[in-house]
Amino acid sequence: MVGNESFYDLMIIPKDVKEIDTIEFCRIFTINKFELIEKIIRATKYSTIKPSVFLSQISKKDFALIQEKLWKYDGFYIIRKSNRKYLTNSASNILGYISEANDYEINDNSYYKSGELIGRQGLEKSYEKELRGIKGVKYFQKDKFNRITNSYKNGLLDTLIIPANDLTLGLDITLQRYGDSLMKNKFGSIIAIEPSSGEILSLVNSPSFNPNLLIGRNRSINYIKLKNDSIGKPLFDRGLQGQYPPGSPFKLVNGLIGLQEKIIKNKTTIRCNEGHFYSKNRFMRCHCKIGTINNLNKAIYNSCNTFFANIYKKTLDKLPNSKLGIDNWKKHVESFGFGNYLGYDHPIGRPGLIPGSNYYDQWYPNGGWKAATTISNGIGQGEILTTPIQLANLSAIIANRGWYKIPHLVKNISKKSLKKIYTEKKFTTIDSIHFEKIIEGMFNVIQKGTAQNAKIKGIEVAGKTGTAENFIKINGNRLQLTDHSIFIGFAPKDNPKIAIAVFIENGYWGTRWAAPIASLMMESYLNKKVDRKYLERYIINGNLMEEYKKPYLKSNFKINE
Repeated sequence: MVGNESFYDLMIIPKDVKEIDTIEFCRIFTINKFELIEKIIRATKYSTIKPSVFLSQISKKDFALIQEKLWKYDGFYIIRKSNRKYLTNSASNILGYISEANDYEINDNSYYKSGELIGRQGLEKSYEKELRGIKGVKYFQKDKFNRITNSYKNGLLDTLIIPANDLTLGLDITLQRYGDSLMKNKFGSIIAIEPSSGEILSLVNSPSFNPNLLIGRNRSINYIKLKNDSIGKPLFDRGLQGQYPPGSPFKLVNGLIGLQEKIIKNKTTIRCNEGHFYSKNRFMRCHCKIGTINNLNKAIYNSCNTFFANIYKKTLDKLPNSKLGIDNWKKHVESFGFGNYLGYDHPIGRPGLIPGSNYYDQWYPNGGWKAATTISNGIGQGEILTTPIQLANLSAIIANRGWYKIPHLVKNISKKSLKKIYTEKKFTTIDSIHFEKIIEGMFNVIQKGTAQNAKIKGIEVAGKTGTAENFIKINGNRLQLTDHSIFIGFAPKDNPKIAIAVFIENGYWGTRWAAPIASLMMESYLNKKVDRKYLERYIINGNLMEEYKKPYLKSNFKINE
């Protein structure tokens, strides 16, 4: 995925620079007079006798042209260096990029010198020390004119280069590229994990960009263009940084907590009348028909708000007061990895939010809240925020019947073992026996529930759709936009090989986009091919760009059409 290629730096030793023809010099090196003066001043401040970079990352083509004229300019010379070459247009959010160390980094860390490269994002940053190796050192004696006269102590203190390490990723590049194609003209993320190992199989961020845009002399120009894309935000990794209400997939967590706390049993039933009154004159709607009686299994595949809101409220009311109840609930939720950064080997992310008593005390002082105040937490709305990678990890936890390994991108480092934190099992507070009941409901979501379009011939799939309300602030005004489309799942149901979360911004509802995308990803990974070409064409040709433009139009717009 990543290799190296040669490039050239133009170096300067200020004390050796003589009068130059500035017009010709600027033409040869494609800079203006102001830049020329600024660069000479900067180099002089660094040192008058030590070399520093004047122009960096000159291409082979430009090097050939410059080399012919360089003899005219004393104090300038060219050195050959190595830079990254990304062999794929995919996974820019994973790989990251490198650029020259700035003055602060040079002063803060003696390893870096002017013009040297440092990891800025992604794996380039996380594994900077492993990828840079250790520089060799040669000591020389110089005369008063700064000319080398001899090696110092016959080279006794010289050290050899220690080559950089190679990183082997668990990433399935074929799956990653397939995910990119499915996300064309859609904003969101696809994250797939191998449940037993925690290896990240795909981490698709859309929109994305070609990682080669951020190398070479045009890096700064390209970076500014990407940063200024205020609608697509390609530099924003939605899978790791996006914090959204999790919607209905979070009902699975509340179901598990209800089982663990003995609030419900598998045969417990609750009647739904297109919703329910959770306190006086306060009604929560549900799409289940009037008179529907749901047990846990049916509540999962019917995605019943009434059932899970009741379970949540009873969980909090089990203890003497709501403060104790919600903090006990929060303890369970956080054992699934929610509310923190998980610890994966990527330098960016957000923790999400799992509210506890302290949170509500700030909003409702003097104990002015109770379980009913927080009822939306029961259905994955309200104050809860999660990231797509946390939802993918939830899917892996359920697939493993109660445990997970911290999701990670790197499989090994030059054949060395991974850090212990990536190989240890982390257990939730829920007994493993309870997960089978949840998995049964998730299997029925695919067989006869809200995600029948996610069926894969010959493979038993377990999953859960979700729809989350979507609000945005523009110029201080809060606007409601089309709902987000969510799906989590894994396959096969028994002995699972892939766990997945798909999050499509403004994607209407879970069944419309997220569920079929997830099923195509699982089919592609498990079967190494996709037979449902009709579904594949529908997804690839699907275009949500008009949805993303709506809040920036001056005219009124409709949502969830």
